Amino acid sequence: MAPPAFLDGNAAAGDLELAFGTDMTMASGRCAGCGAQMMLAQTHAYLGGPGTVLRCPGCGSVLLRLVRSPGQTWLDAGGLGHLRIPAPT
Repeated sequence: MAPPAFLDGNAAAGDLELAFGTDMTMASGRCAGCGAQMMLAQTHAYLGGPGTVLRCPGCGSVLLRLVRSPGQTWLDAGGLGHLRIPAPT
């Protein structure tokens, strides 16, 4: 049996922290596709492409895309109906 093509959202923690400046694994959001609520740590992370893609564990919709280059970061979170980021403690 082949392993899944994704990891849990914790695998994207480093890239997300570089983009947002804080630990994003405990941030929560709502899938714009199916309405499921989850923490980013619970998403399905795909890291094998040119960037990081987080997908909804319920319906598989793309929630967030993040691509970094030496001089720029591109972020598309259009698949999230909202994103709630806890305040740093």
